[in-house]
Amino acid sequence: MFRNYLDIVNNGRTKELRKGRKDILSILSSVLEAIDPYRITFNYLKNRDFSDCDDIYLLAFGKASLRMAEGAIDAVDIKEGIVITTENRKVEKDNIRTFQGDHPIPTERNIEATEEALKMIERCKEKDMLIVLISGGGSSLLCKPRIPLEDMQKLTELLLKCGADIKEINTLRKHLSYVKGGQLLRFVKCNVLSCIISDVVGDPVDSIASGPTAPDTSTFHDAREILIKYDLWNKVPSSVRDIIQKGLNGQIEETPKAGDRIFQRVENVIIANNELACRAAKRKAEELGYRAEIISSTLTGDARVAGKKLVEYLSSKSRGDVIVSGGETTVKVRGKGKGGRNQEMVLSVIDKLEKDMLFVSFATDGVDGNSDAAGAVADGYTRIRAEEMGLDFRKYLENNDSYHFFKELGDLLITGKTGTNVMDVQIGMRC
Repeated sequence: MFRNYLDIVNNGRTKELRKGRKDILSILSSVLEAIDPYRITFNYLKNRDFSDCDDIYLLAFGKASLRMAEGAIDAVDIKEGIVITTENRKVEKDNIRTFQGDHPIPTERNIEATEEALKMIERCKEKDMLIVLISGGGSSLLCKPRIPLEDMQKLTELLLKCGADIKEINTLRKHLSYVKGGQLLRFVKCNVLSCIISDVVGDPVDSIASGPTAPDTSTFHDAREILIKYDLWNKVPSSVRDIIQKGLNGQIEETPKAGDRIFQRVENVIIANNELACRAAKRKAEELGYRAEIISSTLTGDARVAGKKLVEYLSSKSRGDVIVSGGETTVKVRGKGKGGRNQEMVLSVIDKLEKDMLFVSFATDGVDGNSDAAGAVADGYTRIRAEEMGLDFRKYLENNDSYHFFKELGDLLITGKTGTNVMDVQIGMRC
């Protein structure tokens, strides 16, 4: 699973740390196995009864859409389907069309794929079933904006850099879209089963991929307040302000809310989440002989602050103890470096790690921030190794350049895109 496996293991200065590094990679591999989209989707759908349906249609979008779709196809007889993915490959079925889109900034091909999906949905009759497979990244891939595409792209870039969390970002996306925030159901005549792999803390179905089949709890007022909170109201394109103002004035209908009759024909089911990943990590650690404890699967806040709290807790543990946490933190980008929240979290704690400690933060989708790494690993000798190489970790931290710091040390976690996403997992270990 890890392309630089031997480098990561051999970077341990002691035999205990080398064993610990090997075990942590084994734990992370077991996490990815547990949240495999094919297996999860197949196992769920094969036990469902679809005998009351005429034909079954499939719409899948998100980072896990290909593997989810393949699981669905092997479990259920699908008449027609559309998959919108970030991957450069196709589902090998003649009745399933695959479209490659872009993430996190939407492009014209995302819009074209969404239009094709809506045409397919129009062919669904009242007694048919539409299975919707939703995973992280779906907010950009399922894209039919109320504003010009270039304005949507600029807004997305501003939101990703300002420190807004995913719920706040998706609130804006929902109110500037025709299909997000439950609005996809306005195009559907039949019953809908949405199977969801959650990439949002707490698993709120209205936030995952901007909740296209879920009642929306946010409003145009919330969207405006978020832009004001991050001092973006006067920085976003005028079309964004125009749509939000029209919504506030009642000129544009609000997103559907709980109690709306369109939700009488939809069932939203979480089939995988960060808690599942953390449980898999704990189980594997215990199989390897460690005493393991899950601290949280809802970790949020600034990556540096969260990392320091985790390592502080780890310092109270004993040799043979493992702590597991998960969630999604944020980073306020101040520098011009390369990296992501996972690498930054690890970099921020290397001066806190005692000699027998190991700490990892890992993005389950295999892509951390603007880098090709999934995260990084550090131990009690990382700072010493860096100083021997003339690397000042503080300067890299100031420039948000965690990627190049860990690349020099050979301690990046390189997996490539994993085809799934349940946010991040952290593992701390005392060897």
